[in-house]
Amino acid sequence: MAKKLRVGILFGGRSGEHEVSLLSAASILKAIDRKKFEVAPIGISKTGRWRTGEGAQALLAGSSSGAGLELQAEADQPSVPSDAVNALVPDATSLNSGKLDVVFPVLHGTFGEDGTIQGLFELADIPYVGSGVLGSAAGMDKDAMKRLFAQARLPIVKHLTVLRTAWEASPRKTVSAIEAALKYPLFVKPANLGSSVGISKVHNRKELAPALNLAARFDRKIVIEQGVGGAKKKARELEVAVLGNDDPKASVVGEIVPGKEFYDYEAKYLSDGSIPIIPAKITAAESKQIRAMAVEAFRACDLAGLARVDFLMEPDGKRRIYLNEVNTLPGFTSISMYPKLWQATGLSYSGLITRLIELALERHKERSRTTFSFDIAK
Repeated sequence: MAKKLRVGILFGGRSGEHEVSLLSAASILKAIDRKKFEVAPIGISKTGRWRTGEGAQALLAGSSSGAGLELQAEADQPSVPSDAVNALVPDATSLNSGKLDVVFPVLHGTFGEDGTIQGLFELADIPYVGSGVLGSAAGMDKDAMKRLFAQARLPIVKHLTVLRTAWEASPRKTVSAIEAALKYPLFVKPANLGSSVGISKVHNRKELAPALNLAARFDRKIVIEQGVGGAKKKARELEVAVLGNDDPKASVVGEIVPGKEFYDYEAKYLSDGSIPIIPAKITAAESKQIRAMAVEAFRACDLAGLARVDFLMEPDGKRRIYLNEVNTLPGFTSISMYPKLWQATGLSYSGLITRLIELALERHKERSRTTFSFDIAK
C-alpha cells in the first residue's frame, strides 16, 4: 500500500480575511481524500501566533480555549513557536514525529497571499500549493498586476494609483488629479488586499475623500478605477477558474449577480443576496475570448497552481470585456466560485484538492532541477 502524503493545511493569519480562511480550511479538511493524504492542521492567530495540534483545532473552531491559548502565548512565547517552524522543514520531527510532504496554504490576503509565506516555504524547500513569491506578490498588488496586464496588451479599465503619503500631504491636488483622469463612478481600492475589503464605489466628489481614507487604512498604495458601465448601469461580473502550472487550463465562465451595488465583502461572505450563474449567459465567442484572456493573465503574472480571474463586461450593446484582476488564493469553501466553476467543468471538489497537491509536487520537482550554487573552481 502506498504511503500517504502528509499535507499541512495552513490557515488563519493576520489579514482581514482571517475568518474567510477558517471557512476555506474547514471545507478542505472535510473534503480532502483521507485515503491518499494524512492531514496536519496548522493555524496562525490574528496576532501572528502559530498553532499546531489542539491549538490549531481550537483556532479553527473559534473556541474560547483557542482564545486562552492566544493570551498565554502573548505572555510567554515567541511570535513563531519552534514546533510550528519545524513543521515546515522537511526533516522536522514535530507533529507526531512526521514530516510534511507538502503545504496547502489557505491564508487569504496579506501575509498569506502576497509572497511572504511563500518565501518561507522556499527557504524550507518544501512543496506548496499555489503561486511562487513573484506570482503571489504580483497577484496581490493591483497596481503591479495592472502594469503586467498592460505589458501583455490585455484590456483593462482606466485607472490611477496614488500613494497614501501623497493623499495625506495634498488632498486637494490628489482629488484634482483623479477627477482630471477619470469619470465618476469610481472604485477606490487598497492595492494590496483581497475579498473586496476596503473597497468603495464612489459616485461623486463628496464620497471620494472617505473612500480614499478607508483604502489608506489598509495599504500605502491606493488604486482608483473608472467604473465600467457608467452611472446608470452596472457592469457584469464574470469569473474564470484557472488550474495548472506551465500549461494552465481555464474552467467554464461564471457570473456573479451581486445582491448589493457591487460584489463587496458583505455580498461575498455575509449575505445570501448574490446569485452565481454557472455557466454565464454569454455567447460561445465571448466565452472563448474570456477563457483565453484568463490563461494569458495567469501567465502574465507568472502564476502557478490556481487562480480565479475576474472580468467586467459592459452592460450595453458593445459588451466590451475588461480584465479586472487575478486572485491567487481565492475563497475555497465548497460553495466558493473557484471550486464551483471546476465542478461545472467536470472536476469534483475533492478531486480539485488532489490535483492542486499534485501540481505543488510537480512544480517543486521542476524547481529542484535549477542550480542555485556552483563551484567556481570547476
